[in-house]
Parts: sequence; C-alpha cells; structure tokens
Amino acid sequence: MRGLVNKLVSRSLSVAGKWQQQQLRRLNIHEYQGAELMSKYGINVPKGVAAASVDEVKQAVKSAFPNEDELVVKSQILAGGRGLGTFQNGFKGGVHIVKADQVEEIAGKMLGQILVTKQTGPQGKVVSKVYLCQKLSLVNEMYFAITLDRKTAGPLIIACKKGGTSIEDLAEKYPDMIIKVPIDVFKGITDEDAAKVVDGLAPKVADRNDSIEQVKKLYKLFCECDCTLLEINPLAETSSSQLVAADAKLNFDDNAAFRQKHIFALRDPSQEDPREVAAAKADLNYIGLDGEIGCMVNGAGLAMATMDIIKLHGGTPANFLDVGGNASESQVVEAFKILTSDDKVKAILVNIFGGIMKCDVIASGIVNAAKQVALKVPVVVRLEGTNVDQGKRILKESGMTLITAEDLDDAAEKAVKASSS
Repeated sequence: MRGLVNKLVSRSLSVAGKWQQQQLRRLNIHEYQGAELMSKYGINVPKGVAAASVDEVKQAVKSAFPNEDELVVKSQILAGGRGLGTFQNGFKGGVHIVKADQVEEIAGKMLGQILVTKQTGPQGKVVSKVYLCQKLSLVNEMYFAITLDRKTAGPLIIACKKGGTSIEDLAEKYPDMIIKVPIDVFKGITDEDAAKVVDGLAPKVADRNDSIEQVKKLYKLFCECDCTLLEINPLAETSSSQLVAADAKLNFDDNAAFRQKHIFALRDPSQEDPREVAAAKADLNYIGLDGEIGCMVNGAGLAMATMDIIKLHGGTPANFLDVGGNASESQVVEAFKILTSDDKVKAILVNIFGGIMKCDVIASGIVNAAKQVALKVPVVVRLEGTNVDQGKRILKESGMTLITAEDLDDAAEKAVKASSS
C-alpha cells in the first residue's frame, strides 16, 4: 500500500547477491503521530486516539467515541502491509473494523505482540500501541505523495485518481493514471501546481478549491518539517464531501534533526534495528545486512569496495560499517561490540587504510574490544597507512589470535575461508 514512491523514485543496490532496498538515514514516525502533525497544519484526518494498554483503550472508547457503533483498530508498527499481516500468537490482521464493544478484545490481541508483515521480515515488529479511529464512510480513494526528486532537484508531487492497497499494481498496469508535478523549490507551490495535482486526483465530490488548499497545506508541512517523504494512501473522499488523509506515512531528513527537535523526539527505537540504534549512539555509520562476515572499515567508499570483494570471493557481508576518518578508541570498541552481537556473523574483517585514521588507534581498539567482548569468531585484519608499523606491533604484542592480510583481496579471501570453516 505504501510502496509506490519506492517503485517510482527510489534506488536499489545489489548487496550479498540479493537485491536489497537502499537504506536511507531518515526518521520514520507512527501513523498516529503523523496524523497529529498533519492536523496541526490544517490537513483533514480521521478522529483518532492512540492507546498503549487495554485500560487506555477502554477509556478512549468511552471518552472519545461515546456514540460510535464501529471503530477501526490499527496496530502501530513502522512497516507496511499491516492489514494482511499475522501476529506470532496466530491472530490475523493488524487492522480491524469492529463493533465498539469488541474493541478491547481485539486491541488486547495486538498489544505487546509481534506482527509479521511482508515488510517486517520473519522477525516481525512489536506492537506497543494501537490507534483507534472513527470509521469513515468513503466514496472514493486516491493516492498522493510528495518526495524528493534528483532529476528536478526539488520536491515532486505524485498523484493518482485510484488509491488503496493495489496502488503498486495500478502503477504497473495503468501508468497513465500516475501524474507527477515537480515543484520549483525557490518559488514554492503555486495555485497552478496545486490545481494540476487536484486534476490528476479527479475528486468526485470534494470541493475543488478546498482540495487545492489541502494540497498546498500538505506541501507546506513537507517543506517546513524537512520531510523526505509524505505519502497518503488512501487520500479519500467521505460521504460528507470532505477530502481526508485516511492513512499516511511520513519520513524526515536526519540532517535536519537539529532544527526539528520536537519531531525527532517522536523516534521509536523499539521499531529499529538495535544494532543501528547502538551505532547511532556511538556516532558510527552502520547498516545491518543479512550476511555472515562482519565488516569494520574506515571510509564509505572503501566499505562498499570491501563488501563487493567479499561477494566476489563467495561470501556475504553482514553489515556496512564506516568508523570514519577520526574514530576514537572507544568507538572502535563499540563497533566490535555491535559486530559480535550479531549471531549470524561467522568472521570479522577489519580493513583500515590509514590516512586521517591512524592504524595504531584501530589496533588499540581491537585489543581493548577483545578484553571486553568474548571474540568467538575469527578476525581478519588488514592495516595500511598512517602508523601501520605501530598498529601491527600492538596487535602482535597483544597475544591475540588474528589472521593478518597483506592487501584487500587477500583479506577478503581469508575472511570468506574463515567464515565457512
């Protein structure tokens, strides 16, 4: 339901022999948080209340929806496909429309449970909150998104007069239904731009001028909140002729965290890879993958090359980890802790080309990490550059059992061999 933008404008990269969606540094917030934010900008959203316990659910039904016969109960996780997902306790569906007197029972089957969807992977994600919403009488469903477009170097609005769960299929079968309106980032959105979007949405009952204003408000939110993605699916028309953002996904640029403190305070670490959370705290550039060779490298380009050559020799990288050009010894220790916390890692490859980064700092970090972490897997080390002789001496005098390598090709070959032995 939320994947059209990825199909249209995202990039993919081949890692570990599999196509994996490029992981971007951006904040993702829950549906109920997005609805609250949109409401502040005057965007129409369904009435809703988030609840973290059955008691809170009971209270919310009484206070917020005293006259409602039916409500929508939505599990809150940072992944799509909730409606068709399955809980590990066997309960099916992360979104249900139920009678008001059944809300507590359904919410109780969701809260604290692990929901598995097509986007979570088999490990699923824990549902810490449910979002109770009024049931809307919808007469039309459309698709709306704003993202950043490299080709036009600015925001791009994407709209389709059909929306809902089959939007990906519609994009493939009926590409002519998809309209794209690039916005001049210096001029901002004009009435003409907004009108083009509304014409592409082709609302059936909503007032055209009101719809144009809603589009402009959405664009204002996108810019003022430093969004990288604002996706509404469906953007719906109700029987009362109102245009409503029935379900939304918002992502925010991590580089803007310093000026969007109120938004970044909404981050939910329980929904993120714990390894990436730990890496962020240590100011390390880390992305978890699914391979068996843990990598610790300085420099993003060298890190990518290291992953490529591991694959060339028949292995698969377990991560991307760039310790940067000025990492401290404590950061190196933390990097090792993160690598060894991954049960899938069968070997670790340290590949350092010292320029700004000094080889002796890396070596000291490796030795201290070994004292704090039980290294149960082989460690292959390739050091070159600044203070390389001191680094090699530190490792040699440590008494650690390490596999040394002369160059990158040799290191990758030895790491692959060590991971399979």
